[in-house]
Amino acid sequence: MQHGFLEEEKRGVYRAIAERRDVRSQFLPAPIPDAVLARLLWAAHCAPSVGLMQPWEFIVIRDAVVKQRVGDLFERANRKAAGVYEGEQRALYDSLKLAGILEAPINLCVTCHPTVSRGFGLGRQTMPETAHYSSVCAVQNLCLAARAEGVGVGWVSILDPVELRQALAIPPRVDPVAYLCLGYVNEFLSRPELEIKGWEQLVPLAELIHFDSYGGRDSDCAVRLAGSAVAENKE
Repeated sequence: MQHGFLEEEKRGVYRAIAERRDVRSQFLPAPIPDAVLARLLWAAHCAPSVGLMQPWEFIVIRDAVVKQRVGDLFERANRKAAGVYEGEQRALYDSLKLAGILEAPINLCVTCHPTVSRGFGLGRQTMPETAHYSSVCAVQNLCLAARAEGVGVGWVSILDPVELRQALAIPPRVDPVAYLCLGYVNEFLSRPELEIKGWEQLVPLAELIHFDSYGGRDSDCAVRLAGSAVAENKE
């Protein structure tokens, strides 16, 4: 029995994966309709979770005062982060726009309750960090659904988690996992913005494939696999 999607449906899934971008500077002021936001949150809630624990929750932020509060946290953390770099790399860092907190119509904080009782601890006895991994899966689901909806998503990680917790009144037992900026955009870039700006380049897939154990290399097979994937997604 065949359980795969139709070819057109598969192309849509892979297109969303290939064209997803972390958005920082292309946001438009147009609001996101509640129906669209509801679909994005539903997609996030459909994410896999170890033991079906569903440790995620979502803080939807529309209030300008709250955005400004978080924006101030970003500016302070960004100044501190910039001090790590020197010379040309510092100049490049200073030229990058790394958040769209104030420009995006909606900000969204995805949290994780790592000791939630749902799932009765199944799968967490040996790897308790899977609670956070599960919440990140929810973020990825949301990002892919957003791309299909034409909504840009920017993940802001230059925030002190203790300060963010205080700013959003997140209780001690719950961890902020991702602070996202959501909004329609004037374009989706053809390549990741950090690659375009020269900050970092994408690693060829073939260099990241191992066989049977870490370090188990079969260069020819890895190149064939990677090349096949690229060719299929260019069709």
